[in-house]
Amino acid sequence: MLGWFNKELEKLNSELAEVSSGREKLSAENLQLKQINGCLKNQLNTMVAFYEITKNICKSLDEEKVFSLFKEELVKYLKIDECRYLKEVVNLGGLDDFSILRLEIDKKPIGYLAAKPVKKEDEEIFYILSQQFSLAIKRAILYQRIQELAVSDALTGTLSRRHLLERFNQEIERSIKFGLKFSFLMIDIDHFKSFNDKFGHLVGDVVLREISEIIKQNLRQIDLVGRLGGDEIVVVLVETDCKGAMFAAQRIRQTVEKKMIRAYDEKLKATISIGIAEFGPGTVKLQSIMEKADNALYQAKSAGRNRVSVFGQPAE
Repeated sequence: MLGWFNKELEKLNSELAEVSSGREKLSAENLQLKQINGCLKNQLNTMVAFYEITKNICKSLDEEKVFSLFKEELVKYLKIDECRYLKEVVNLGGLDDFSILRLEIDKKPIGYLAAKPVKKEDEEIFYILSQQFSLAIKRAILYQRIQELAVSDALTGTLSRRHLLERFNQEIERSIKFGLKFSFLMIDIDHFKSFNDKFGHLVGDVVLREISEIIKQNLRQIDLVGRLGGDEIVVVLVETDCKGAMFAAQRIRQTVEKKMIRAYDEKLKATISIGIAEFGPGTVKLQSIMEKADNALYQAKSAGRNRVSVFGQPAE
């Protein structure tokens, strides 16, 4: 009887040992599954984060804005003291303590991204983030190149920079040939950067587009209006002296001042400053006329903005 009891006890102990071993195995497998699930979750969060970064830095097609947005994202993940975007291929001798990424389009260098300090354990993250910047900056550069070849500016609907300058030179030649006058207006949105900084670049784009539309609506069909870059709009008033140009410029300025601009959920007011240069003897070169208008624009801004200034005259 005792022998049978001992055998049954050994059998029971053996089954308990198997159950205990099975529990330990299941516990180990459960822990392993939790670790795998944690890794997958981290990878998913990382992918979502990188998607958001790419989405944010691709909001703009302007190189400087893309870089500014990238720096904002970079400091969220890494402790970076300094970050530079070098647009041209330069001597890197003075950047020995920087981590540098070479930027290329079709295997041709277009510049560098340089940052410091980048710790060894952060190098992989910096490289991944830099790749997002590289994609965004290439997109901006290629867009700019396309814009230079296009007749119209995609955002404002005005003439593209390249086409405007071609038409501008043609108007100079025509005016010289027939002894005609024309006036050149350089228009700048006052404190335009504040719209982008406070409300975002999408709102800034709406402001620029609305003001460009006002300018076009207050011009004749024969006049030329184009976007030089950024928020800088220029106008060629055909066969118009500075007196006529002042009248047209003030009409445009006053219309902009009164306009309530609706940009998404925002209702905004904006003003512009305008510099005028008249074509005449001694200003037969495009660059000379543009410099005079730019000087007049600077004078209008210095006088308090929301003004019109003719080169060589007080701002009004």
